[in-house]
Amino acid sequence: MALTRIELAYESVSIPTDIFDFLQAVDGLVEQHRVNTAICFQGFVPSDYVLTYQCLRALYDSHLLCGTRFCEWGSGISVVASLAAMIGYEACGIEYDEQLCGVAEGIRRDFDVPVELVQGSFIPTGVEDLLDEAFATHDGELALHTEPDRAYGELGHGVDDFDLIFAYPWPNDVEVTQDIFDRCAAQGALLLAYYDTDTIALFRKA
Repeated sequence: MALTRIELAYESVSIPTDIFDFLQAVDGLVEQHRVNTAICFQGFVPSDYVLTYQCLRALYDSHLLCGTRFCEWGSGISVVASLAAMIGYEACGIEYDEQLCGVAEGIRRDFDVPVELVQGSFIPTGVEDLLDEAFATHDGELALHTEPDRAYGELGHGVDDFDLIFAYPWPNDVEVTQDIFDRCAAQGALLLAYYDTDTIALFRKA
């Protein structure tokens, strides 16, 4: 199998008032928690939510998706998963950090967003060789929590059940994240990846 990069026209997507208001409120919440409980945001770097919304909306309105089941890998405070749910995706997020999950749950509750949130690792079983190779390549420097756990069992879905997965990998995790998607996702599934260079890329599993 292989991943094929797909060009996505998203620039003309406008931001509705409810989404704009949501993002403004979330920005304020993030800043509040950074000041009051900064330790829970160690390692948390938000993506460009406006850009990500534009891509999610453009995809939802396109013919590129096989379905609308969505998962955010390493979802942090789950803003992207929430945006997906607000658009109309059947959305969920998987996050390892308990404190970030608590913030995400507060956002879900306060804004009544129909998103499912699970604490755990998004790493599925059966990819140990990919992780070993990535560790060797990067001298053991990966940001991923690499031990598979109960997350997919709690969701009742495996990686191959999702039509679209969003990930914001740290630089050393980019290749292994794509490799895991390539091995485990269903044929035709899409990976929307945001990078620390403030760029975003769309891939399809052939």
